[in-house]
Formats: sequence, C-alpha cells, structure tokens
Amino acid sequence: MKLSEDQIRKLALDAINQLGDKATPASVKQTVLESVTKLSPGALEADKHSSTSEGRVIITSFGLNEPGVVANITRTLSEARCDIQDISQKIMGDFFTMIMIVDITSSPRDFKELQEEMKNIAETLKIKIYLQHEEVFRQMHRL
Repeated sequence: MKLSEDQIRKLALDAINQLGDKATPASVKQTVLESVTKLSPGALEADKHSSTSEGRVIITSFGLNEPGVVANITRTLSEARCDIQDISQKIMGDFFTMIMIVDITSSPRDFKELQEEMKNIAETLKIKIYLQHEEVFRQMHRL
C-alpha cells in the first residue's frame, strides 16, 4: 500500500495526539504502523513481499577489525547477485565501520534470506551487521 506524504503526516499527527504526553518517536512509529495495518492488512502484506524482494537495502556493519571482514560481506553479496551501488568504510584504530547501499532486485534471494546470511557472517566474525530496506529509512524520515 502506497501512502502519500499527506497521509503519512496525518497518521503521525493523529498518533501524536492520541499518545499525548507519552509520545516518543518509537511509540509514534508503532502507532502509525498499527494504523496502517488496520487500514488495509491485505494490501500491506502484498506490498511487504514486493518491497522486500526488490529495490535497495542499506547494510551497516561495525566491530573489531579483522582480516576478511569486507571480503566476507561482499563475497556473499556477489554470490547472491546483488549490486553494490555505494560503499563507505572507515578503520578507526582497532574498529571498522562500513555502510553500503545495495540493489537486491536481480538477486534470486529475498530480503529475509540475505538478512539471515548477514546474520551468519556477523556471528562468525563477531561483528554487528544490520540489513534494512531503504524504504524503512525513507519512511522514518518522513515522520
């Protein structure tokens, strides 16, 4: 289900009014998500599949720097036929951070499968890896 900017703004304002003094960014987000689900749960499920199996994802990783960290992540993405569109990496002493924008449209793997693969890499290397759909960031910043 596609919502316009005005519809999202109205849902957010309604949530803030409903929550009153107890409104926090997290509680507003949760209330808006609940409202969207009530509006059209079937459409939301249909959108959920299409939006998570195509488009772009943001991968954020950080932890103690070890040889092969970047290689493990990028090899997995390459094997999944994902297109790395942008990458930023920084080594700070013993720590590394990396943020990637990756197009998963051509991948035979869906979003959940890629998340699971990143989770396995993170556990093996004892680092943190978060894979989130780009739309999550866009919607969060619209509220």
